[in-house]
Amino acid sequence: MDSRFEHLHLDASLATPLYRQLANGLEAAIRSGSWRAGEALPSERNLAEALAVSRITARKALDQLEESGLIRRDRGSGTFIRPSMDQPLTRLASFSDMLIQRGFSPRSEWLRRERCQPSSEENLRLGLSSNAQVSRLKRLRLADDVVMAVEESCLPVTVLPDPMAVDVSLYQWLEQAGRPIVRARQQVTAVNADPELAGLAQVAEGQALLKVTRLGYLADDTPAELTITYCRTDYYDFTVELAR
Repeated sequence: MDSRFEHLHLDASLATPLYRQLANGLEAAIRSGSWRAGEALPSERNLAEALAVSRITARKALDQLEESGLIRRDRGSGTFIRPSMDQPLTRLASFSDMLIQRGFSPRSEWLRRERCQPSSEENLRLGLSSNAQVSRLKRLRLADDVVMAVEESCLPVTVLPDPMAVDVSLYQWLEQAGRPIVRARQQVTAVNADPELAGLAQVAEGQALLKVTRLGYLADDTPAELTITYCRTDYYDFTVELAR
């Protein structure tokens, strides 16, 4: 038996149905990294045999994981773990670094990289003068070739003079340039995808997305980065740890 099954304890005497116990146990194992993105899960038959449950129980557990967006089923190929992100709201980290730590291959598909005039909101939030210019970066954020989010960043040209200089990680470029973002304020809201955004995120029109607005600051407390990210809810979770 695969050693990863040793932590899946199913108890028929509990009120919770076996398929839900199995789904919950598999979900916990996936989120903890026991199974990585792109890795195959055992078939219904092998799962049933390994855990001494019926194939119907195994099938219903996998159905629940598929509905949660944790797995995908490819007819004739098998069942595979889908990429997912569990991002803590209490820590400032690069999207690329977090993906690498979870075993994914991060990639950006650039939609826009240019110097331009800021909007009135960008002017206000970044504290810019009326004739200032900004570097605008708009891209799809991908993990193992799956679109996770649509992101648009705006930075004063005094912070990022050449938007074409950023390759994969904006934060890594800022670190190397000696202008790291040391703190940020984030706001998370829910929005429904309009036709353009749905096409970019590869979701159905009207599907709910998480809109994350982040204002990042340099060490001297100068606002230096305004980023709006539209995150797919089937791949993205935000967590906050509370303590007394």
